[in-house]
Amino acid sequence: MSLADTRDLAAAAALAERLVGAWGSWGPTLSPGADCLAFLSDRSGAPEIYVVDLAVGGAEPHRVVLSPDPVISVNWSADGRWLAAAVATDGGVRTQVWVVRPDGTDARRVAGSSSVHAELGPWTRSGHRVSVCMPRDDGGTDAFLADPATGELTPLASGELIHVLDMSVDEDLVILRDGQRSKQFCVVVDRVADADHPLLPYPATGDTERAIIRPAPDGRGPLVAYLATDAGLSRKQCVALPLGPNGWRGQSGVLAPREDAELEGLDADDAGHLLLLVWNVSGGRSEVELYDTRTDSRRVLSGLPGQVVTGALLSRDGSRVVLAVEGPDRPRRVWSLDVATEVWSPATASPEPHPCPEPHPSPEPHPCPEPVEGHPGLVNPELVTFSARDGLELSGWLYRVPGRTSPGPAMLSLHGGPEAQERPTFNPQHQAMLAAGIAVFAPNIRGSSGFGRSYVRADDVHGRRDAFDDVIVCAQYLISAGVADPRRLAVTGRSYGGYLTLTSLAFTPGIFAAGVDICGMSDLLTFYRDTEPWIAAAAVSKYGDPKRDRTLLRAISPLRFAVNINVPLLVVHGELDTNVPIGEAHQIVAALRALNRPVDYLELAGEGHEYRRADSRLLLIRTMLDFLTRVL
Repeated sequence: MSLADTRDLAAAAALAERLVGAWGSWGPTLSPGADCLAFLSDRSGAPEIYVVDLAVGGAEPHRVVLSPDPVISVNWSADGRWLAAAVATDGGVRTQVWVVRPDGTDARRVAGSSSVHAELGPWTRSGHRVSVCMPRDDGGTDAFLADPATGELTPLASGELIHVLDMSVDEDLVILRDGQRSKQFCVVVDRVADADHPLLPYPATGDTERAIIRPAPDGRGPLVAYLATDAGLSRKQCVALPLGPNGWRGQSGVLAPREDAELEGLDADDAGHLLLLVWNVSGGRSEVELYDTRTDSRRVLSGLPGQVVTGALLSRDGSRVVLAVEGPDRPRRVWSLDVATEVWSPATASPEPHPCPEPHPSPEPHPCPEPVEGHPGLVNPELVTFSARDGLELSGWLYRVPGRTSPGPAMLSLHGGPEAQERPTFNPQHQAMLAAGIAVFAPNIRGSSGFGRSYVRADDVHGRRDAFDDVIVCAQYLISAGVADPRRLAVTGRSYGGYLTLTSLAFTPGIFAAGVDICGMSDLLTFYRDTEPWIAAAAVSKYGDPKRDRTLLRAISPLRFAVNINVPLLVVHGELDTNVPIGEAHQIVAALRALNRPVDYLELAGEGHEYRRADSRLLLIRTMLDFLTRVL
């Protein structure tokens, strides 16, 4: 390594430290009167709940402490008396449901434990109870209503892979989602009649992430269910469906349809007069609209303070929009918009006087700089498109090394899912690689979300090898575009992207000079055997059935072809990962070491499938920097 390379690595490590320390704020939820805001922030090094008084200009948020474990979501009750939170048990995949008063008192766990997973659902519209779903050991899932004051769990519904999406104000009607990935269906449970009815016309299935029940626009007709779904559609759209007693359903219809975008965020005021629609457009950027159900009119909210919206809600009276927004040069922040004036204002952007109120448990001092906002040294990626081998249009976000005009070291960065999507978000890892002189290409190969129903299902089961081909086409694109030196090109990825990293090295040796597998599956059969039962049950539609498709799963498991992996590989895994269990890392590392192949291994203590602690993310980036600058 030359002196110049050493300086690049030191600068990249310093930038990584600064960017990882530039904490964010996200996951907003409003009090019923829209005068207070609760949100998540990792300003102390791990996600916790903060509450701020919006009525007091410049008010400092106060921290709400539940447990040492990271908080992954928070939701304010409709009566304003409680917050409900999902807490990652020991930082892993299983979650617990906690409740706490907004002032931080009366904190208690109401569902879940170290061995029992409990999923937080919505509050009842009265605010007196919160919904919880818990998988059973023998298969299936039970839903309950939890009393925050007593912890009593009242049975609500049972199914295979159910999730509670919403309830009517009187709690008589409940919308449930059930089914495997990309093959979900929704039902309406009539609790009075003790019956359930399909919400969408049978046999329509797809992805339905959000559904809400509101009064009819005129206030006199039946209730209306609004869904963000692609069931029976080519893209996720807003579907409206009138609901009545005894399973009656009116004619469903698509509101505010768009052929150029997918709906990913949906909320409404209590009266059902105004809908908040968040659209995924232009390869991953966000647009936000307000739709008036009474007049069938819509307006785009201009001046969005960032490229990607990661959380959105509308106040109960429809007067305020609150969004979590980020971009390549700015961390996640929560912003508020006055609907009448369309004026944006930061709700959480101002740092606390001491962003690290307590010593961080990291052995090194935890970085707590001022938040990075519009940092001039950070790179904004460009969206590029090209064709797969079968003619399917692929796209991705290309981060070029500033000032470089000739091919050099580069890496593919493959997202997980595969139903996730690479978007122009705040990514310290990408920016650190650029500072070290390594270009980054983050593609959305087939199977990614955001591009329509057929695209997200194009890699299902027997389409898996087509996704493998897409990775190779991405490598060829980087070389033909003059970005990557073919002798200095690495493939990296996390979760499903880590699996693709291993398949690329095992099935197409000679393409990549190195790989970084972050929490990826090395053998799909052992993944099915060892993962959480509810995760395995949902994955069958995506990867295949471990019994029926056993031959296929063996054939596309890279562990069985480890002999072909002959370039340096870094394997990273969280100690507590039970989504992709840590055995997936141990067995590929052992196989390569037995073959005397170059393999490094990093195990992140106290982390599950998602790395939520700042010191873990920083250690990962530093390790990747050291590895890639050494092998490329």
